[in-house]
Amino acid sequence: MQPVLTWEDTSVQMLDFIQQHFPYAWDLRDEFVTATWETIYMLLVSMVIGGLIGLVMGVIMTVTGKGGILENRFIYRVLDTFVNIFRSIPFIILLALLVGVTRWIVGKTTGPTAATIPTIISTIPFFARQVEIALLEVNPGVVEAAQAMGSSNFDIITRVYLREGLTSLLRVTASTVINVIGLTAMAGYVGGGGLGTIAIARGYNRSRYDVIIVSTLLILLIVFISQLIFNYLTRRASKHLEN
Repeated sequence: MQPVLTWEDTSVQMLDFIQQHFPYAWDLRDEFVTATWETIYMLLVSMVIGGLIGLVMGVIMTVTGKGGILENRFIYRVLDTFVNIFRSIPFIILLALLVGVTRWIVGKTTGPTAATIPTIISTIPFFARQVEIALLEVNPGVVEAAQAMGSSNFDIITRVYLREGLTSLLRVTASTVINVIGLTAMAGYVGGGGLGTIAIARGYNRSRYDVIIVSTLLILLIVFISQLIFNYLTRRASKHLEN
């Protein structure tokens, strides 16, 4: 009869396995905790600031575009050009271009706070375009009905576009979050902090592939949790709109 393994025995075996196959990562376990929180910090700051600005910009592009309730070709072209230009610049190049701006704002060019500046700048046009696409999916008939009932433009934006397009907005927000997580990892290449820096500086540059693997798994874990949260919010929003 085989002996029954207790929880303590299983834990010991797991620790032995980790220490044997991921020795360098195990030695950096405290730094992994710090780096994970730095990645989450960069993600939250970039999404709150860049997301809010991108949302406003996307709404303005929607209502000032062709056939919009506030159609204005000049404003739309200015914003559309901004979005197209900054979405076309590779993030690694944007990091270099914004060195002076980053130093002027936060006083340094390395670390998680400094990395949020180019990440925010990159998030704004990406999310603005996603918001525009999501809001354009709103049924034009609903907008026309609101106009016929004498609703103000502000009411149409808040009660029609944002409400009717809520599920689509949540979906594009989820994709933007995943994109931003990728940007924070890329910022690690230039000392931006977070899991990207651990993977590059402590893993790739020193040929410690177990560090790269653990960094990747932690990034994937953050992506997975973020996706679960937005899937839940999307389902709740869909049920709310149906009711």
